[in-house]
Amino acid sequence: MKIDKGLLGGSTVLLVLSLLKEGDRYGYEIIKELELRSDKTFQFKEGTLYPVLHRLENKGYVKSYKAKGDTGKERLYYQITGNGKNQLAEEKKKWELFSVSVNKVIGGETHAFI
Repeated sequence: MKIDKGLLGGSTVLLVLSLLKEGDRYGYEIIKELELRSDKTFQFKEGTLYPVLHRLENKGYVKSYKAKGDTGKERLYYQITGNGKNQLAEEKKKWELFSVSVNKVIGGETHAFI
């Protein structure tokens, strides 16, 4: 099932920062990991992800640096910052409130579906 871009847009920062909290990654690696972990529900294009990464960098939530990858090719890696970790905590709170509230409306439940 294809996910509405409006739904995805509201959770992109949460998803990207969550992956970067686990470790530094380059853009294509983020795209592939999101696709893998979501069973192909989240299929970002480079033209979608890189503007998000640039916005996060401009806000001080991530920083980028060049380094050689496993293949020896130089890549631009992204690393979460202290401010990014704080923002991730805020994004998680917002997501929890949102998902619990939606589930109350659509299913009458007080907790998010698991």
